[in-house]
Amino acid sequence: MNPRQLRAFTVVAQSLSFVRAGEALHMSQPALSLSIRSLEEALGGALFTRTTRQVRLTPEGAALLPIAQRLLADWDNASEQLRQRFALQRGHVSAAAMPSFAGNVLPQLMLEYRRRHPGIQFAIHDVIHEDVLEMVASGRVEIGFGFQPETQHPLHFDALFRDRFIAVVSRKSTLARYKRVNWSQLMTGGFIALQRPSTVRTTLEKALRGHGIEFDIAYECHQLATVGQMVAAGLGVSAVPALCARQMSALGAQCLPLTAPIIERSVGLIRRADAELSTAARALREIAIAHFGKRRS
Repeated sequence: MNPRQLRAFTVVAQSLSFVRAGEALHMSQPALSLSIRSLEEALGGALFTRTTRQVRLTPEGAALLPIAQRLLADWDNASEQLRQRFALQRGHVSAAAMPSFAGNVLPQLMLEYRRRHPGIQFAIHDVIHEDVLEMVASGRVEIGFGFQPETQHPLHFDALFRDRFIAVVSRKSTLARYKRVNWSQLMTGGFIALQRPSTVRTTLEKALRGHGIEFDIAYECHQLATVGQMVAAGLGVSAVPALCARQMSALGAQCLPLTAPIIERSVGLIRRADAELSTAARALREIAIAHFGKRRS
């Protein structure tokens, strides 16, 4: 059975007239008769009894009618839902973002997305960068926002912007009076670092090792919020991506440009290289690329 045959059957069954059914369906009599005959052959028996004056349903035809109506309603509903998804009138986007991106940039993108496509629902996972990569690679989310992966396969990375590490110091420290600091100055304050396997931690270790700077850690913790609170309390200093500057300031710490060396890393959109994005997720990708393209221009 196919929807065209079932629709022809239901119109004939309701009107009990091939002439009226053909007019309603805009089908010729031979085409309508062929469609009904093909359906009867597929099912294995007659659905109508026909005379020159009358068309009647057989018992099997009467049994099929409510089933056909239900199937056609389901078909029409499914078609409409998919049409709305392709038209971005409804749908769902699942995304994962590292906390610094989720808390500072993603709300702007979601606001723009909601303005254009209010019928789309979001599921946002605010997780560490390593979990962003895992969730995208495993297919648990369609899109991730984070640092450029060390290895691409099976992932594809669309760079959005470069994020530079900044110094975070107590507002009461002598360093807070400077316009900028270098790594040698910063390291005299007792460094507060994120614990491994944090990407922020490994990025800093690798970059500083390449410049011959010793990474002497006084404290370790899991969350960036804890880093900011500890620095604000005067327990030490730290370095975080510039994405976190607003968060660090809100916690009471002072943020400064950090030089000698300048350490930066690409931030962007991560997706599986071997999977097609849904229409809704593809729209989010386009909005993100356009948003940062405007910021660069």
